[in-house]
Amino acid sequence: MNEFDSTKLRTKFDNTSAGWLVQVYSGDRRLICVLDSSHAWTFLLGCGFGLLLAVGWSNLASHSPAMTYEPATTLPEMSID
Repeated sequence: MNEFDSTKLRTKFDNTSAGWLVQVYSGDRRLICVLDSSHAWTFLLGCGFGLLLAVGWSNLASHSPAMTYEPATTLPEMSID
């Protein structure tokens, strides 16, 4: 009897879980850079962290008192012995 073995088919097409890969070449067919799926996740995590940092920084800046110089309007008292 001719039985179908699904394990052979799975090993042939198992590279679908590996993610994606982008290779960028120059005009003379030299490899310039390679972008992997982990690069995209790292970039997105960095963008998210940068956004959180910017929002937190702007909240701190808006709630802190202004650091402008205001000269004293009254003169200090002189203590003479």
